[in-house]
Amino acid sequence: MALWLWCLLFILESLYCWWIIGYGGAKWIEGWKSFFLIDWFALDWNAEQIRFYVLLIWLASVIWFILGVIKPELRGS
Repeated sequence: MALWLWCLLFILESLYCWWIIGYGGAKWIEGWKSFFLIDWFALDWNAEQIRFYVLLIWLASVIWFILGVIKPELRGS
């Protein structure tokens, strides 16, 4: 995967996480919408649980992004 595409995908994911964590996205997707935007196991989660889950996933993504920039073979192309 090209570096520009790797960076673009990370930026898009970060914008999604930023919206969920800091701009009311978690409150908006509570309930049935969380099935489509998070996964099936988030159906009965409240906004705080969704925010925490997305924060953990985003932190893991940051680590994976940095490793992928340093070692391109870890990008999973």
